[in-house]
Amino acid sequence: MSAPRKLLYVTGVLALCAWVLVPIYLIGLGAMGGRMAVFKWPKSLAPTEASFTALAAFLKIEGVWNAALNSLIAASLTMLFSILLGAPAGYALARFSFRGQSAFRLLVLLTRAFPLAILALPLTVIFIKVGLYDTPLGVSLIHTALALPFAALVTSSLFMGIPREYEEAAWVFGCTRWQAFRKVVLPLALPGIAAAAIFAFVISWNEVFAASVLTVRERTLTAYLLAVLSESPLHYRFAGGFILIVPSVLFIFAVRKYLFAMWGVSSK
Repeated sequence: MSAPRKLLYVTGVLALCAWVLVPIYLIGLGAMGGRMAVFKWPKSLAPTEASFTALAAFLKIEGVWNAALNSLIAASLTMLFSILLGAPAGYALARFSFRGQSAFRLLVLLTRAFPLAILALPLTVIFIKVGLYDTPLGVSLIHTALALPFAALVTSSLFMGIPREYEEAAWVFGCTRWQAFRKVVLPLALPGIAAAAIFAFVISWNEVFAASVLTVRERTLTAYLLAVLSESPLHYRFAGGFILIVPSVLFIFAVRKYLFAMWGVSSK
């Protein structure tokens, strides 16, 4: 790699890291620096008097832990439903040809463009009738509808990149279609499936509109923060935002090896 190209590559990587890490750092600085650190300018690289008072006070707010548990349940169910429904759909799109396949791909993608606000009232009425209103399961079903198109399209592209000959070779050696998928295709597809799972988890954890409309007592953490912290001091809002970010970061860190493998980078 030539020197100018290497410099451009390093600059791009640093810019991308700054784009992701600087906002997280500023939120953490506002959460642990107290009231003065929030309004201080220019910002220091580290808080002069780091304090966990705001974080501790936020965690002591009544209902926070229950809301965090509801968010975790909803995000986990969304991740599970998205993979269980999206991976088979992606496999079918990749391995079988049928009339209107391209139009079906476009329709799957267009479902993400449909405004959720239009469906808020009908969904609320239906969920009340079937007993899913104000439950993490009901919230997870809506979040699954948001994440499922991405999961189906990502896994479809992933399965298309795995040669069909691998499965045919497994059939020759006596494997059934399911055994060939489980023993040959699935291990190769895990990095892409992990990426789809991460997207489903994060979109559920961060979503606030549907969670606010479909819950009253059993709110998710985002909906709870929207209701509780709207009139709170700014450094308490930063504390809530910081705590909201941590689970997503930890989850991505836990499955990082699959993401690295997706781009051909080894991780130990």
